[in-house]
Amino acid sequence: MSDRHISEHFETLAIHAGNTADPLTGAVVPPIYQVSTYKQDGVGGLRGGYEYSRSANPTRAALEENLAALEGGRRGFAFASGLAAEDTLLRTLLSPGDHVVIPNDAYGGTFRLFAKVAARWGVEWSVADTSDPAAVRAQMTPRTKAVWVETPSNPLLGITDIAAVAQVAHAGGAKLVVDNTFATPYLQQPLALGADVVVHSLTKYMGGHSDVVGGALIVADEELGEEIGFHQNSMGAVAGPFDSWLVLRGTKTLAVRMDRHSENATKVADMLSRHPRVSSVLYPGLPEHPGHEVAAKQMRAFGGMISFRVTDGEEAAVSVCDRTQIFTLGESLGGVESLIEHPGRMTHASVAGSLLEVPSDLVRLSVGIENADDLVEDLKQALDK
Repeated sequence: MSDRHISEHFETLAIHAGNTADPLTGAVVPPIYQVSTYKQDGVGGLRGGYEYSRSANPTRAALEENLAALEGGRRGFAFASGLAAEDTLLRTLLSPGDHVVIPNDAYGGTFRLFAKVAARWGVEWSVADTSDPAAVRAQMTPRTKAVWVETPSNPLLGITDIAAVAQVAHAGGAKLVVDNTFATPYLQQPLALGADVVVHSLTKYMGGHSDVVGGALIVADEELGEEIGFHQNSMGAVAGPFDSWLVLRGTKTLAVRMDRHSENATKVADMLSRHPRVSSVLYPGLPEHPGHEVAAKQMRAFGGMISFRVTDGEEAAVSVCDRTQIFTLGESLGGVESLIEHPGRMTHASVAGSLLEVPSDLVRLSVGIENADDLVEDLKQALDK
């Protein structure tokens, strides 16, 4: 019996799927196979299916099994970064002349990949508010091969009804790709809602400790998995064995970390929503958030990401980022420590002047697992000065 079927409960799968005891020593943690090549049992006689670590590595294989189990997929693939995973997926799904619908709020690096890289390869794209299935439908053409969704989105925390947009994409003959980085498979499972491919930046919550860079693709369809596997091996941007081991360690505590991230973020969002120097709070856990009902339907909890806008403009937003003491000014997200950033000048500078440009008075928080009262007080003092 495969490890992925030992339990239906996420917390058990997170610890055991892919984590088979080492057959040589009985070690309960998979070894780091820091190796490039493998002795073959005669010409063409691969021992355990391994010949060269770009094609397959036991540590990476353990992580990929774990990822597939957590997302409820058939195949998982681990890459050197989230963008490496996205690039491999685009080359798998698309040819020159094909079209993609992308969201009006997305990670700046994803937009850059479409606008500056894929476009030069002949891939066309258009922008839609993916929270509105009709808006997605309106942007689709006979050449649309994929609809790309982030939910919650980065950095405006928009919510897309995955099941509804899956119906729109499939009716038009397109695949639905869902970036699940903000939610993680603990809070949301897009494949069960009709998505074809799930994308992760493993750098974020899956690793969880700000000490690894990685990406992943997970699919439900075996044939699509074979195509992605071919491109992964052909393009070569695979996760290394130590990085794979770090992420595999991180997924074991994902459930307990996401519970704490969500609890802390709820308390922070509540304070911000009542602060006189905050004009709006973007957090799907707030009842006034336009996507709250959809998020409550398709998510277990609302996650650790919050964005908010300040009343006094861009310079005030930058000053808040500079004045926090517990929240660290830095890019990325999803680690145990709390981070703060100004998207317009940092993670989303690449979307300036586009339909994805973010408000200049926006501040983004990655709420960590510190004491919630300390986080609330830190933000209060940064806003009040």
